[in-house]
Amino acid sequence: MSHVFADLGLARRLELTEGRGNAAFVDAQARVDPNSGAIWKTIGGTFAMFAGVGSPITQTFGLGMHAPLTPKDLEAIERFFASRGSAVFHEVCPMAGIEVPQALSVRGYRPVEQSAVLYQPIDTNTRIPCNPELSVRQAGRDEVASYSTVAARGWSEHPAVMPYIEGFAKLSLDCATCFIAEQNGSPIATAALFMHEGTALLAGASTVPEGRRRGAQHALLDTRLRTAASHGCDLAMMVAAPGSASQRNAERQGFLIAYTRTKWQLDI
Repeated sequence: MSHVFADLGLARRLELTEGRGNAAFVDAQARVDPNSGAIWKTIGGTFAMFAGVGSPITQTFGLGMHAPLTPKDLEAIERFFASRGSAVFHEVCPMAGIEVPQALSVRGYRPVEQSAVLYQPIDTNTRIPCNPELSVRQAGRDEVASYSTVAARGWSEHPAVMPYIEGFAKLSLDCATCFIAEQNGSPIATAALFMHEGTALLAGASTVPEGRRRGAQHALLDTRLRTAASHGCDLAMMVAAPGSASQRNAERQGFLIAYTRTKWQLDI
């Protein structure tokens, strides 16, 4: 594909893909656990998602990106979360314009987090050099227990988040294409792929401590990009903490920073 500029058109495409990906996750949670109250809706072009109080999925995507943000829509979004006992979180793309954070500041929101959104045109002729001792395969839905266990073990240095990672991995098998990297038949890493209208969202990367520095995530990235290309995707995206090792690794593989988002919070 021709050169892709980091402009409003690209931002809308990336935000829509992540919004759809998270909506698919919420749908999966609602199917697996109907009593969870998981639900999403669009309000004024913004994805409002509830996956439980305290869940990182409980937030909005695309605020002010696809339609001008109005006080009426913002109030409706706030009611959506307040009626479920949740604080309000918005992932705000800078391409939405300065009017959006200004409107949030007036209503008492505060910035609480940032994330770097990266992208890369998919080149079907490019292969990422991979460790020949590794193999990558798609995870089956009958591998929920083993897949989620490997994913959670990749976060063993952070015990508090392991239960969430395990739950996230289980639901990912229901709403995305998931992969396992193995060495000598033993699973050492996981990663997921969600596709929407030609854009591939890469997420869920996790490697067990004893399997690190063997190129497992390189192999998983190569497989996901080739899989995405075979399904007609010409653009890949991922999200990382600004300046993190994940961001640096993505840039080493040719990803570019499209923009840095700010998450805004309003307590109820």
